[in-house]
Amino acid sequence: MQAVFSDPTWRWVWLVVAAFLAGVLNAVAGGGSFLSFPALLGMNMLPVQANATNTVAIWPGQLTSVAAYREDVRRNLSAAWLMGAAGLAGGSAGAVVLLNTPQQTFMRLVPWLLLGAALTFAVSGPVSRALQRLQAKRAQRAAQGQAHVPRRLPLFVAAAMVSFYVGYFGAGAGFLFMTLLALAGYRDIHAINALKVVANLLANGIAFVIFIADGQVVWRYCLAAMGAAALGGYVSASAARRVPQPVLRGLVVAIGLTMAAWFFWRG
Repeated sequence: MQAVFSDPTWRWVWLVVAAFLAGVLNAVAGGGSFLSFPALLGMNMLPVQANATNTVAIWPGQLTSVAAYREDVRRNLSAAWLMGAAGLAGGSAGAVVLLNTPQQTFMRLVPWLLLGAALTFAVSGPVSRALQRLQAKRAQRAAQGQAHVPRRLPLFVAAAMVSFYVGYFGAGAGFLFMTLLALAGYRDIHAINALKVVANLLANGIAFVIFIADGQVVWRYCLAAMGAAALGGYVSASAARRVPQPVLRGLVVAIGLTMAAWFFWRG
């Protein structure tokens, strides 16, 4: 197997396949970077360049999410501005810190980042159920005239912290945004998804610009991955409705843990 993937042709084939599958995962559950980032590393790129190239490759696919939630964004425009500002601030800081991280240091962090992201997906089910119970209690209190009003400053600070992670690495950040918004008091799942998309899109978008401006993107690999990921996201639209979410979540966790174990094993 190692001999096969030492062949540049097969590395290109795997990059395209991995990016396609990453597009599928991002469209139906998230976690596509578990596949696309290691595939880019396999092209003998420096770790920071691979991460920057991965961010640029998958970002255009997120634009369609904003179009899908545009009405919910309009209905929550004030909160969308807050989440967008947090995304820009945190994403900028994360991207700058990444670019100033030594290559060897970042490579040592990679397995831990992958493991942390995989564990985030692993606990997403129980955490989501706990948040649903919390929201049900808040709905009861709201019916009694005790509505919970989200506090804007703590929400901004927490969203900026998650956005910092997005700019630096980012896998699993969507669930972190959703958890944060639910804890802040938002109960409408469509509003939560819309605000998550705004923050994630702008955090990744500002990182996108910074990485390009700094010359960290290897375009021949980026464009191949970008096209394959966009195609994967497009063809997976129907699969998102057919496959149960627990199955998708389990698949993402398994992929993430496998990639983390691989990088731990390689040292």
